Amino acid sequence: MTTRIIQALATCLFTCLVLSATAYADGSRDRTQFGSTINIGPGEEITEATCFGCSVHVRGHVKGDVTAFGGSVLIEDQGEVGGDATVFAGDLRLDKGAAVKGGVTVFGGRIRRDPAALVTGDVTNFGGGSVLWLFLIFGLPFVVLGGVVLLIVLLVRRLLRPAAPATA
Repeated sequence: MTTRIIQALATCLFTCLVLSATAYADGSRDRTQFGSTINIGPGEEITEATCFGCSVHVRGHVKGDVTAFGGSVLIEDQGEVGGDATVFAGDLRLDKGAAVKGGVTVFGGRIRRDPAALVTGDVTNFGGGSVLWLFLIFGLPFVVLGGVVLLIVLLVRRLLRPAAPATA
């Protein structure tokens, strides 16, 4: 029974996350995709790019941030990101002539950067094989939430359990 409750709560949480991410997309200027690659062509300009389970290819201009969860980010020649480029469980590749005006952060992946690529902010890489970082960021909150739900269920069951009659 508790497993079903935990699964239901996890499903609700994931659904809320997915729906809230798409609700904030700003028309055609923001791009949010689930499982489908985002391509920003040369001469194309968007505000933000967010990708869940897919990759982002930038050949044009992104005014804000580029974020990929479970995918890679490729910023090709003359591609420009005005904000930060962040990748969780994927790789980041910066080709010659690529520019990132903010910082670059990669969790659980690699950064491949051409020497001619420009990064104005900090460059941070939390290791390609570091599954521990991914667990701490994504898994630990679910484990804590599951523990809290389990504790509540156990307390409710204990309070609702009929008292055993005293034997003589």
